Amino acid sequence: MKFAELKTKSEAEIKQLLLELHEKAHDLSVKIKLNQLKNTNELKAAKKDIARIMTFLTNR
Repeated sequence: MKFAELKTKSEAEIKQLLLELHEKAHDLSVKIKLNQLKNTNELKAAKKDIARIMTFLTNR
């Protein structure tokens, strides 16, 4: 998710996206612990997206 994409979304959409990303990050971390995930970079990308959204919301 790019920072410019966040500017076009409403606050409700952004908060919904944030919840979905938190769930995705949790699921990915569980899969990593169970050795079911081969690409561990997905968790890193999800965490970066969460941080990007949180930064956007605090600056808004």
